[in-house]
Amino acid sequence: MANIHNLTEFLFLGLSSNREVERVCFVIFLLLYTAIILGNLLIVLTVATSRSLGSPMYFFLSSLSFVEICYSSSTAPKLISDLLAERKAIALWGCMAQLFFLHFFGGIEMFLLTVMAYDRYVAICKPLHYTSIMNRKVCTVLVGVAWLGGFVHSLAQILLIFQLPFCGPNVIDHYFCDILPLLKLACANTFLIGLLIVANGGTLSVISFVVLLASYVVILCHLRTQSAEGRRKALSTCGSHVTVVILFFAPCVFIYMRPSATLPIDKLVAVFYTVITPLLNPVIYSLRNSEVKKAVKKLWIRTTKRNEN
Repeated sequence: MANIHNLTEFLFLGLSSNREVERVCFVIFLLLYTAIILGNLLIVLTVATSRSLGSPMYFFLSSLSFVEICYSSSTAPKLISDLLAERKAIALWGCMAQLFFLHFFGGIEMFLLTVMAYDRYVAICKPLHYTSIMNRKVCTVLVGVAWLGGFVHSLAQILLIFQLPFCGPNVIDHYFCDILPLLKLACANTFLIGLLIVANGGTLSVISFVVLLASYVVILCHLRTQSAEGRRKALSTCGSHVTVVILFFAPCVFIYMRPSATLPIDKLVAVFYTVITPLLNPVIYSLRNSEVKKAVKKLWIRTTKRNEN
């Protein structure tokens, strides 16, 4: 523990060493982050104010959008400010906090996506009992479990990292504090810690993926007995969720389900799952869902009339 406190800060190398490239990236990422906040906030407000979006599916969607805002906010503001800074520094405790919240909200999102798959299974395979099974109390408990699961997952990760000695160097070849770059800087044998971290993240990913896979296998088997119109509506709803699952899980598996080694492409993959995915989620759900589009339109009309008056 004493060795950890020998370092008071870490320095990021960032996305690029070219100042002109960084200025262009500043504008791009500022716009992307603004779009993430506005897009996901729009979904949260639309679900909260629309009576037509009172089903559990939209409750979970609203929760997911809120988590996306928090998830991207754990890395994006620091990235944007560092793009204009010559010295990209972060305090030791700030680094640990960033690492904790990144995996906290990432873990919540993983659990929420699993819960949403279960919700679709109940809605399609047990439609007559849907309202009794997925009542408001059950939905609230499931969201609470997702938050608790994310907390336990992140706490386990941060405790494993925090016991490592960091005695120099303090330069992180990344734009935020993450597990693999920190393992690379530790002045100790990190094989066992790296193995435990991969096991922790791997267990969570595998369990979530198995539940997701099982849900959609059962759904697809059930849809064979449905009418063509019923299959179309069900596949449209499930298609949005499957797309979001792939966008979230694929980069995470690439980063965290391999041995403790960093690759040059890691930064680009990290940009995808910390910035691009939170931006695409509201777009995917709104464009593929007519009810969400109608509710957004009504909200826009009400807001416009209120401003005119």
